[in-house]
Amino acid sequence: MATLTLKDAHQVIAGAQAKMDEMGVKLTISVVDGRGDLIALARVDGASWRTPYISQGKAVASATWGLSSADMAARWTEPIFPGFMALQGGRFIPSQGALPIYKDGELVGAAGGSGGTPQEDEDCVRAGIESACLATSA
Repeated sequence: MATLTLKDAHQVIAGAQAKMDEMGVKLTISVVDGRGDLIALARVDGASWRTPYISQGKAVASATWGLSSADMAARWTEPIFPGFMALQGGRFIPSQGALPIYKDGELVGAAGGSGGTPQEDEDCVRAGIESACLATSA
């Protein structure tokens, strides 16, 4: 069974930070395991105080369903999603900016970003995942 390690999470964050620097944005990046439990989080200097909560909520949403949070945003009113949001105690945000992480074809977690536009968040997360030689789909 594949797992997402702390080393993997740090590599995702480093790759996302390189993309942030290139784009000139200030984000928080959260990396969670397949259950949505936090592995690592980094808030760059100047990122808003609220971004850690949002980035983690996006990552939880992506990890628990194995979908991009953008895909989930369009479906958030389906009865299962508000119920799951309540079950997660508010730590579930189906909004663009997070992607699932697959390792050896298995869903192992997700990374979420917050602080830029939804597309900037997603672009930085994607760059981080790819820089760690991980995948966003099976």
